[in-house]
Amino acid sequence: MTLEALERGASARIVSVDWDRLAPEEGARLRALGIDEGACIGMAHRGVFGGRDPLAITVGRMTVAIRRIHAAAMEVEPL
Repeated sequence: MTLEALERGASARIVSVDWDRLAPEEGARLRALGIDEGACIGMAHRGVFGGRDPLAITVGRMTVAIRRIHAAAMEVEPL
């Protein structure tokens, strides 16, 4: 399943990321925030309008906002 399909309040581990789907600077930003293969994340919130962007995910003690297109490039396994 992809990260964008993860339910609000659920936790998961990132299994793989299709870095080719993201711009190099976007990939570098996500890696700098600790969003990479093996990271444990949680779905905190979803946007409420239109495309439901952005998604708020927790990584450790941080809450990070990412776009759905970024989440769609990440395969996760629920914990």
